[in-house]
Amino acid sequence: MDFGGPGFVLAIIAISTLGWLINNWIRARHGYPVEGEWGGTHSKGDVDATRKVELLTQENDRLKGQLTRLEDRLAVLERIATDPATRVSKEIDALR
Repeated sequence: MDFGGPGFVLAIIAISTLGWLINNWIRARHGYPVEGEWGGTHSKGDVDATRKVELLTQENDRLKGQLTRLEDRLAVLERIATDPATRVSKEIDALR
């Protein structure tokens, strides 16, 4: 095998190019940022991630409202449990 001929140089270039293409294909397939021709990176926008963040934000707001309502109910129950029985019974009788 002649290591000084143009065939060897072309084989090295072909192997390097093929390796670069396979590397970028694997990275793109698994969602990693892909290297550009001049060293910059390109990443695809993830629409699913944006939608997930939006849904989680809505759920978080809903749960905050629910927590506030439960805290209000708990405060009422604590007031009923700690108040004297006579006052609570008078209020119940007044509601009837």
